[in-house]
Formats: sequence, C-alpha cells, structure tokens
Amino acid sequence: MEQKNSNYGLGMGIFGAVFFIFGFATTFIITMTAPVKAIFNLSEWEAQLLSSAFFISYPILSIPSGKLVARIGYKWTVVLGLLLMGVGSLIFWPAARIPSFPMFLLATFILAAGVVLLQVAANPYVTALGPESSASSRLNLTQALNSVATMIAPWIISVAIFRGLGIPADESLMTPEHGMAAAQRVPVPFITMAIVVIAVAVILLMLKLPVLEVKDKEGRKKSVWKYPHVILGAFAIFAYVGAEVGNAGLIVNYLRDSAGIDPEKASTYAAIYWGGAMVGRFFGAIMFSGISNQLKKYSMVVAVLILALISGAFVTADGYSFSSWNFNAGQIFMLVAVVNFIIMQIGKGKAARTLGVFALVAAALALITTFTTGDVALWTVISIGLFNSIMFPNIFSLGVKDLDGEEMASASGIINSFVVGGAVIPLLMGAIADATSYTWAFVVPAICYLYIFFYAVKGHSIRTE
Repeated sequence: MEQKNSNYGLGMGIFGAVFFIFGFATTFIITMTAPVKAIFNLSEWEAQLLSSAFFISYPILSIPSGKLVARIGYKWTVVLGLLLMGVGSLIFWPAARIPSFPMFLLATFILAAGVVLLQVAANPYVTALGPESSASSRLNLTQALNSVATMIAPWIISVAIFRGLGIPADESLMTPEHGMAAAQRVPVPFITMAIVVIAVAVILLMLKLPVLEVKDKEGRKKSVWKYPHVILGAFAIFAYVGAEVGNAGLIVNYLRDSAGIDPEKASTYAAIYWGGAMVGRFFGAIMFSGISNQLKKYSMVVAVLILALISGAFVTADGYSFSSWNFNAGQIFMLVAVVNFIIMQIGKGKAARTLGVFALVAAALALITTFTTGDVALWTVISIGLFNSIMFPNIFSLGVKDLDGEEMASASGIINSFVVGGAVIPLLMGAIADATSYTWAFVVPAICYLYIFFYAVKGHSIRTE
C-alpha cells in the first residue's frame, strides 16, 4: 500500500473511534445473550444463537467486504458499515416491543454486517498506516480503544436492563413478568447506538482521510491462499474469537449457576472480563511501540494500572455514588493486571513470543475454571480477558506480515471471515453447559488457546517462497 497523505494522525484518530464503535456493538450483543435468555425463557444453547447470528456474518461477508474495500476504498466502506449498524440497531426496537426472537436474530445479523465492513477496512488500514515494525503496537492501541467500549457495554446492560428488575439468582424462580420487563428496557440503548453511528457516518463524510492504495500497480490478480501463515492465522483467529466470545457469553449465567450471583452483579464481572482485554492491550501498545525512554514507558504502565483499579471498582459498584465503588474488586483486578504485565515481559516485546506465552496462560486459566469453584473460579474466568488482550492484534499482524498491495486487503477478508469461530464455539459451549454443567464448557476454550500456542510457536513462521 502506498501512503498518499502525511496526515496520519487524523487517520489513526478516526479509526480509533471506529474501533471503539464496533467494539461496543460486538460486546453488547454477546452480553445480550443473558437478558435474551431471560426474556424468551431459552436454553443456554438457544440463547447463544444470538452470538451465532452476529458472527455468522463474517464468513458470509468478510471476503466480499475485502473486495468492496478494493473497489470503493476504506472511507466509503466504513461509512456504509456505520449506516448498516444504524439500521440493525433500529430494528431492535420492534423486536423488543413484540417481543420476537427471530427479529432479534435479524437485527443482530444486519448490525453485524456493518461491523464486518468496519473491521475488514480498519485492521489493514491501521497496519499499513506506518512502519511494519510497529504494526502490532498500533493494532494493540486501537484494540485497546475497542476494549474500552467492550468494558462499558456489559456495565450498560447491567444498569440499563437488569438494574432494579429483581431477577433472581435462582433461574427456577424466573417468571414471565421478569422477561417482559427486561424486554421493555432493550430499545433505548439500541436507539442511542443508532443515533451515534449515523452521526459518525455523517461526520466521516465531511472529513478528508489519508488515502492508501489497495490495488496492484500492474493490475495483477494476487492470491494469498498460497501462504500457509495466512491460512493458519485465519484458524488462529477462529480459535481466539470463538474462545473469547464463548467465555463472555457464558460468564453471566455461569456465575449465576455456580456462585449464586444475580444477573445484575454477574454482568458487572463480565465487564471486568472485557476490561482485562482493555488493560492488556494498553500494555501491548506500550511494550510493542519501541519507546526507548524507560521512565516514560513505566509511567504509562503505572497509569494503566491505576485505570485497572478505578475501572474495576467502578463497574462492580453497588450504586452510582463514589462511596459505593467496590475497591476490593478493583484491587484484585489491578493485582491480576500486574501479573499480566510481568508475564508480558517474557515476550520481550516480540509479537509471536508474547502470543505463545499468553495462550498458554489462558489455557491454564480456562482449565482451572473447570476444576475449581467459588472465588477462585470467579477470578480465573475473569482473568482470561487480560490474556486474550493481545491475541487478535498479534495474530492479525503475524498473519499479514510480508504482504503488500492487493494481498493485504485479500488476506484481511480471509482472516476476518474466520471470526465465525464466534458463531461456532459459543454454541458448542452452550450445548455442553446444557448437557453437563457450565464448568465443563470451559474445556473448549482451553483447546482453542492451545492451537493459538501452536500458531505462535510454529504456524506463523511457515512460509512459501
């Protein structure tokens, strides 16, 4: 890709906002499986169909989206994606008012179509917006902004949908009235989302972004299917997204089932799970950036740890006042973040090495969740989020390494199509939870993380001449 404009700060700023938007939308839908289960009195497998409706859009639309980027460019692809998100968000209003689960699924798919366009355009744009050596740093930074949104979304669900409804921790005590009351609260956050994304689309139309070429100068058709590191990277994305979404989709009901925590409180712990990804990605952006000033680097690390303390205390608060903040949870979250940063040093700022270490730790945490209970299981399942943090940006940067021109857009479409793992793995985990128990479902993400370990150690280095 050729850089056509020197104003890259503007490009990073706009795409940082784009990452925030689709991060919020994605996590909001994933966490909505808990209220949808309550609204329609579904099994866990049926509730996970909501996540599947979202992520099934990736194999259907990612490769066509890559071709669309090549035809109309990054800016118009992002605008179209934002408008689709707006349409999908508005359909949730009648879906909740009826209420209709099939309409929920339709609205989810349309919203997801917009997110796919955003993601296919955003990842290669950010990768190509500067030196290849710092691509992981830029992706970690934008993914960190994405994760700020993913932490906010479950908290909003806790406050806007569950708070004050008195939904019991014991699922057998649920009544149809609980479900209908939850349904009546669904439209407001989605209408708000629609207004925001349409407004951003209008603003984006008025801005001049840096232009990056996506077509080969000689007009040659290039195929990336011949590159094993791209295909194996796509399967790593399948495993990562499937594990991340499966964990998140089950957390609320897992904590409700195994620890007797009511859905409102459990949703706040789901927010910490996503907040772990935020904290870890900020660490990744710092460590992969090549900052030579050690004082500056570690001052930024301290700032991120303070963010972990404050965000953990805030999202688990029992009310809106400062006195109600849960600083015990905030301190534990900060200590886990310290451990995350220490383990990150083993990676020595190298994308593959850090990915391998984090994948092993995440697999261990998933297995501990399976074989323990109580507070230990609570914090191991939540802590997985910290070790998910750098996986997507590192897998993506390793998967598109050494590609240029048309190959980059094509590889992005292929890799993003394998985000369909978010449609497959949660259904598998939901089926296991229904057949046995929630705890055994976490064996599945452990297997996924072990494949990611293989990709980090060996798969990414398999090349063709």
